[in-house]
Amino acid sequence: MSKKFQTNNVITLAFAHFSHDVYSAFLAPVLPILIERLKINYFLVGVLTFIQRSPSIFMPLIGLVADKLQVRYFVIFTPAITAILMSLLGVVPSYTFLAILLFMVGISSALFHVPSPVMVKEVSGSKIGLGMSFYMIGGELARSLGPLIILGCISLWGFEHSYRLIPFGLVASVLLYFRLRKIKVSDDIKKTNNPSLISKTIKQFLPLLLIILGITFFRAILKSALTIFLPVYLDNQGETLWFSGISLSVLEVAGVAGTFLAGWLSDIVGRKRLLVFVSVLTPLLMWFFTQSEGYMIFPLLILLGFFIFATSPIILALVMDNKSDRPSFINGMYMMINFIGSSVAALLVGFISDVIGLQLTFEISAFVAFGAVPFALMLKGKNG
Repeated sequence: MSKKFQTNNVITLAFAHFSHDVYSAFLAPVLPILIERLKINYFLVGVLTFIQRSPSIFMPLIGLVADKLQVRYFVIFTPAITAILMSLLGVVPSYTFLAILLFMVGISSALFHVPSPVMVKEVSGSKIGLGMSFYMIGGELARSLGPLIILGCISLWGFEHSYRLIPFGLVASVLLYFRLRKIKVSDDIKKTNNPSLISKTIKQFLPLLLIILGITFFRAILKSALTIFLPVYLDNQGETLWFSGISLSVLEVAGVAGTFLAGWLSDIVGRKRLLVFVSVLTPLLMWFFTQSEGYMIFPLLILLGFFIFATSPIILALVMDNKSDRPSFINGMYMMINFIGSSVAALLVGFISDVIGLQLTFEISAFVAFGAVPFALMLKGKNG
């Protein structure tokens, strides 16, 4: 692997992340419409998130395949696939159709997110944390602008015409083809499927992955409450659809800054130290948010967004710090762990919200998030 930080290639991969995730961000802001149109409760909303993320179970298998193939083609074409599927949200006739559509989106997402961080690692040289920050910025910008794009579409054409957004995703994949088709990352990866070596890799990384599972699960309770149910939470408080959508975008925009600075800072101060600090501060901010209302929530959403999303590039860098002949497989294992933690958390938030209401659920999530602190302390050394 070259020690040089390849800025152009890193930025291109960040653009790929943006192109894919901007369409994935369409669901949360339109949930108030879908809940009313399809007559579903909060638990069924959590089930939708579970279904969308369920293909992540197969990410280790995708990782094994990706380590043998030219992974750049997964990264090139999946933005177009996700764009087509998510732009059909406005015409879904039933909950079952919506669930099938989101499952297909999950497959596309899995095919994108397993190999893309490995590509970022290979073109980041010795600055893996910085490379992951750029990559995650693409995703956070997408989740910031996605709500505004879909709400703008609804304002201009109506929800049933959301399919008009499809061409932008197709153009993005065409551009990515010309930019990424010559990057031969997989040529540097050792190609072997020796079962004993795979078993050895799992045993080597299992302690780290279990720690990541603990951090992910306890933080995901809080993160799911905000990123999935924030528009519904604000809608219940009498706010407009635009106010709710803008609030979600504010959260995500702040996440852009947190994503960029966290990866860079983790290269300097250490990943463990930064994870512990973020894990302590975020629940406190969440509690203050639940006690606020109106425009007073925006300063807290900015701080919450900054620290909630700060963990993503740190943990990705933790995973990529460890040398392996199977980088895509290890990233697939991490993605599966992330799915298990975040999906179970989404189901719990939806179920509990139906029982005790969103307000109390948001408050409880703040206290539960402190559970990530002991796991962050289990990391060994400066970089875990």
